[in-house]
Amino acid sequence: MLKEKSNAFEFPPIHISARCINKQWFDLPLEQVWRIFENYLFFVHHAFEIEIISFVLMSNHFHLLVRVPQGNLSQAMNYFMRETSRQIGRDAGRINQTYGGRYFRCYIHSNNYFLSAYKYVYRNPVESGAAKKVEDYKFSSLYAILGGQHSMIPIAQDQLLFSDIAGTLHWLNAGRESSNYLAMKSALKKKKMEFGNDRKTRKPHILTTDLY
Repeated sequence: MLKEKSNAFEFPPIHISARCINKQWFDLPLEQVWRIFENYLFFVHHAFEIEIISFVLMSNHFHLLVRVPQGNLSQAMNYFMRETSRQIGRDAGRINQTYGGRYFRCYIHSNNYFLSAYKYVYRNPVESGAAKKVEDYKFSSLYAILGGQHSMIPIAQDQLLFSDIAGTLHWLNAGRESSNYLAMKSALKKKKMEFGNDRKTRKPHILTTDLY
């Protein structure tokens, strides 16, 4: 499996997520929400020079992995959150805001953590029961990259995937213990991705050195 080149973290990857208000579902079919996100991710990429690594849309939240060479994440995400909320609200005919609050952002400073975050994003539909395999979920940049559908989202060249498609998909589809999923979920809610000690052993969590 290909690892990120040594200079890949000149601009560290950032995991971003946001959830609908009160954990409700989007008030539109996911196909329609996907098209809205496609349009605005296309704009954000070109207007703010955001490098999009991966994107997954779920029924009431989304996951996004990006790099931000211009250091303008706040401007880009403020625009993205505001405009997608407005568009979803207009199309759904709702008055209330779409999101339950600000987005979460988590900076990723090691290759090992990047690989775990990459897998976590693409496994989200599998962990939630929305798909049996990562490559089968339609509302994922992975599905589009593999030719499942045309997408406007300008995903950066995925060297990890295309160095060994079969091997990478096998790795992505290989689950871990549910406790590791919860540990990943918690780690990505922090400003900088990190794991505390294992609650049972009091030793550093296994994902500190191992992959998710």
